Amino acid sequence: MTRAATIGQETAAPALRRLYLIRFLFALAWAALLLSLGSDLTLGVKTLLVLYPAFDVAAAVFDARSSRATRPAKGLYANMAISTAAAIGLAAAGASGTADVLRVWGAWAIVSGLVQLVLALQRRAMGGQWAMILSGGISVLAGASFVADATKANPSLPHLARYAALGGIFFLISAIRLIRTTTNPTVALQ
Repeated sequence: MTRAATIGQETAAPALRRLYLIRFLFALAWAALLLSLGSDLTLGVKTLLVLYPAFDVAAAVFDARSSRATRPAKGLYANMAISTAAAIGLAAAGASGTADVLRVWGAWAIVSGLVQLVLALQRRAMGGQWAMILSGGISVLAGASFVADATKANPSLPHLARYAALGGIFFLISAIRLIRTTTNPTVALQ
């Protein structure tokens, strides 16, 4: 790794760490709210369903702006487009029923999980990315399970809360790993 690349990663890591911590807190709060509101597609639940991918878009915008000089943002732009489409799709699916919500959420989880996996693999030299790699892979599998759950007689939404909470935990782990990376550059090689 060149000295310029190392310096770029050291300056980008604090912003990425903050973003990961915010995403962790948001995911836990969102999951708790969804569980407290129940499985019926009330206006509050529909709003939460659209809010999650909308927050993902905002996080990707922040990530792209803060890392523009150190990392290519193509994957982040793809994530923005995918999450915007998911927010629109979830708004429409909320009127159709829980099965359609699970189909849209599942498709979003699959595609965004693949993007997250690719981005994390590209960032692995920065350190702290193994959790994001694992999270992207799990997202793909979870998305497939949401699509499968949509075919059941009584599909329900609590799985989405567990998915969000687990994703939040992966963001927390990555934030902690980035702290270790910025204080001990040899950790980035692990």
